[in-house]
Amino acid sequence: MSFTGQSLQRAWHLVDASNQTVGRLATTIAPLLKGKHKPTYRPNGDCGDYVVIVNAEKVHFSGKKWQDKLYRWHTGYPGGLKQRTASEMLQRKPTDILKKAILGMISRNNLRHKYIENRLKIYVGPDHPHPSQLPINETTPLQNHPRKRTGDYHFGLND
Repeated sequence: MSFTGQSLQRAWHLVDASNQTVGRLATTIAPLLKGKHKPTYRPNGDCGDYVVIVNAEKVHFSGKKWQDKLYRWHTGYPGGLKQRTASEMLQRKPTDILKKAILGMISRNNLRHKYIENRLKIYVGPDHPHPSQLPINETTPLQNHPRKRTGDYHFGLND
């Protein structure tokens, strides 16, 4: 079953990343980019939404990942294996921490490279150049996760 361009509607989601754990934030954003929350979802089709993430520099990791987690890449030259810790990545390129976490949850194929990566917009700070596409003062609600340090536990009994 194919859907024409008229039935395919793309929404814009604004997500505030301040005080959010990187992996938990990525697991809520990756399905929005693929369109898995829509009844018209097709694994081989481009039906995802746009996601705008603000305050990317205010994310946090659990445990000692700021010192222990390594981001590695190769330059293409002999002996060109480079690596940075998560704290160094936050200082140099704070948007790449979230981008690598979110795109790592989406399979590597032409659909991801041509369409899905272009719909992910990550910005440092609260300002972004997409105010006309987004509703005024409205962010996408994220589920509350139990956090030991805040004491905010949710067991699903009373919503």
